[in-house]
Parts: sequence; C-alpha cells; structure tokens
Amino acid sequence: MALSPWLPAARIKTRRHGSSISACITVTTPTQKVRLGKSSVEVSPVGIGAWSWGDTSYWNEGTWNDRKLRDAKEAFTASVESGLDFFDTAEVYGSKFASGAVNSETLLGRFIKEIKQEEQSKIVVATKFAALPWRFGRGSVVKALKDSLERLNLSSVDLYQLHWPGIWGNEGYLDGLGDAVEQGLVKAVGVSNYKVDRLKRAHDQLKRRGVVLASNQVNYSLIYRKPEENSVKQACDDLGITLIAYSPIAQGILSGKYTPSNPPKGPRGGIYNAEFLSKLSPVLNKLKQLGEKYDKTSTQVALSWLVAQKNVVPIPGAKSAQQAIEIAGALGWNLTADEVEELRDIAKRVSPVVGFPVENL
Repeated sequence: MALSPWLPAARIKTRRHGSSISACITVTTPTQKVRLGKSSVEVSPVGIGAWSWGDTSYWNEGTWNDRKLRDAKEAFTASVESGLDFFDTAEVYGSKFASGAVNSETLLGRFIKEIKQEEQSKIVVATKFAALPWRFGRGSVVKALKDSLERLNLSSVDLYQLHWPGIWGNEGYLDGLGDAVEQGLVKAVGVSNYKVDRLKRAHDQLKRRGVVLASNQVNYSLIYRKPEENSVKQACDDLGITLIAYSPIAQGILSGKYTPSNPPKGPRGGIYNAEFLSKLSPVLNKLKQLGEKYDKTSTQVALSWLVAQKNVVPIPGAKSAQQAIEIAGALGWNLTADEVEELRDIAKRVSPVVGFPVENL
C-alpha cells in the first residue's frame, strides 16, 4: 500500500481480532502538517477531542474514577506516540458548568507535564471560551483565557475559540480574541458553531485588526453534513478558514459498535436510538465493506471520508489508548473519489439527528 503525504508521525498497522483492535506503532518523523487557516499554527491532520475527559454529564455513564483517569492518560500518551499532536478541550468540559468530575483542561495540562520535556513543545493545544449569558465585553474573554491557562498550567495556547455565538456581546467577544493575540496569550483564534453570516462578520471584524480567523469548529460527519448544506464548509474554503469537525464519527455511532439491539447508553441512547440505528444500517454496512477492502476499521473509513473533503481537521474523542491508536490509523491511506461520493449518496438516504441548537443562532 502506497503511503500518502498525510502519514502521521507514527506508522500504525491496525488489525481486527473479533471486536478488538491490535496495533503496532513505529515512531517516525512526521511528513506533513495542516495549517489552521492563514495562521502560523500547524497541526496533525486529525486531532483528539477531550470532551469526555473528566465529564460525567454526557460521557462516562455518570461516573469518573481512577480507571477512567488512567484510560484518558493512556489515550493522550498513545495519541502523541502515534503522531496526533492536536488536542481540543474547553473550559466547560468536565467543569462545574456541566456537572463534571474533573475539568478537562486540568487533565490535559497534567498529561502534558507528565511526558518528556522535549515532547511537550510539540503538543498543540486548543481550548474555548463559553459565551455564558452573564459574560460581557472583551475583558471577559481575556479573563476566561487566563483562567484556562491556569488550569492547563501553560503560559499560552495555540488556538482559542469562541465555543458558540453569544446571546449578546459577540462583537466584544471578538475584540477579546484580538486582545488575547496582542497580549501573547494565544497564537491563533477561532470560532465554533458559527453559521455563514456570523462567520463572515467575525472574519471581517478580526481582519480590520490585522488578526486572522483561523478556524470554525462545527458538527460534521458522514451522517451530519449540515456544514455542506448550509454553505458553512464553502464559506470556510472561500475565506481561508479551516473547518474543525467535532463529532466526526457521530459520537461513536459510525464505529459500527452499536446496533438496534445494542444502542449507546446515557444521553446518546436518546439520540441514536434503535429506530435510527436500523435506518443507518446501509451506511454502517458500506463502512464495514470498505474497511475490509483496505484492512481498516469503520471508524478509520469514516475519518478518512472527512479528510477527503479537504480543509477539514476531524477531532474524534479518545477514551483509551486503543481508540487513539485506531484514530491514528485513519491516516496514511485514501479512499477513492468514487468511494467518497458513494458513501455520501448512501448517507443522504438517512435523515440526520438534531444538532447542537446554538449553531442556528
């Protein structure tokens, strides 16, 4: 199998053994990174989302313990060893705002400090500002960032994003992003869950200050293609803004792990229920078929489909070393153009679930 320029820093061969995955990692030199928009920040073509780390409101079945902490740390370590250097977190992940157990930023900062010093400088950290209703003006953004930096135990981050549009005060929030750049607290700034009109206004406002809008993080997967349908993907391409795709395997649904008789537990089960999973069978079957062709998993095929869209950096979550290794195996190979379109055509026959409401603000 020919290796593509997307090969990550570790060559990874994954194999299925029943429902499990084994992998062999050989660390090599990374061959190519992805630049976030027109900023100076470069990341691995696929990153890791840290939403589940410390969370008990949506993930981890309402509990957090030493085993889950150990699994999260091993997921981080395996990601780094596999060449995935981009980690996305947020102040609300695992926080008191979300009834979490341990703040995700705190965990990520701890994990970074526990690896070799020469490896720490390679890590690219992104976090987010929560546009809570009681936060006003540009100063609230800088203050929240400084609080995040304290939890991360870092002097600056690579990417700081507005997590969602505010009910009010968005112009002030954007000024706050510009202030954060000027104060050296962040290398690049982005937004999240921004539709086209808001995205363009944010881009133009920051541009007037000489600040680049590097990214827009939105829900995007094979079965949630709203960024294509509402022109957000096209606007990102036109403006030179990288689209960061959260929930790129639909919160684990595209892995093939779940069936109508075995839906996910917790809040996800109410979204991806037995009826939806039954209708999704043609998509899951095609992912499995392509995975068998390329000796890949369904997760790896679903991520490869997103990478094939260009100007897209998926950030799937990893709750274990095994999952991190599997994610890294999405790189170093490509689907054909016909396969990419065939997957899209099959997925179009399935009505998508409802997305995060704030993307419609």
